Formats: sequence, C-alpha cells, structure tokens
Amino acid sequence: VQLVESGGGLVQPGGSLRLSCAASGSIFSIAAMGWYRQAPGKPRELVATITSGGRINYAGSVKGRFTISRDNANNTVYLQMNSLKPEDTAVYYCNSESSLGTIISWGQGTQVTVSS
Repeated sequence: VQLVESGGGLVQPGGSLRLSCAASGSIFSIAAMGWYRQAPGKPRELVATITSGGRINYAGSVKGRFTISRDNANNTVYLQMNSLKPEDTAVYYCNSESSLGTIISWGQGTQVTVSS
C-alpha cells in the first residue's frame, strides 16, 4: 500500500488546515488508517485513527479540534485541523494498518507549522 500525504503548510494560531492521505495498491488489506505526528526531539505520537467500519479514536490533545474522515470511493483519509496551536507544529504522517493491527505502510510526511 502506497500512501501520499498533502495539505501541510504554515498557518497562524487559531487557523485551520486539512490534510489528505491517498492510498493506492493493495487497498483490500487495509483495516484502519491513522494520522500520527512527530515534533522535533519528540517521539512520534498518535493523532487520530479510523477503521474501515468507521470507528474513530482521537488523542486527547486534539479531541474537539481535529476531525478524521474517509472517502472510501477515492481511498482517501482526511484530517481537518481547526483551532491550531503552536504545539501542533510537527511532521504529520499517515499510516495504514492490517486487521491484525500491524503497520502496513507509512506516508512520507507533511510539515505543519503553526506560528504567527
């Protein structure tokens, strides 16, 4: 499974961005997709995940501000990010997971910078 992210950039605090992750290849093997992020000097952390059945999970730090969704027809997962804070600055990665919970693939990452 190949994943290609897009939509990152520079935004002011309080602003919004929408990230996209387009999947191709062995789509049938995907049971869930997720967004993770990694800030400089910190470990990669979960942001949000969504299963093929639509079950959603958010990190506490983004709950109420970020929304994950998926377009099955286009094999794309989105992350709508509102009320962005400087601490949301990171490289955001998309991943795909199998029904066993193993990681199938990661995208290349997209930079999100929240700064005035």
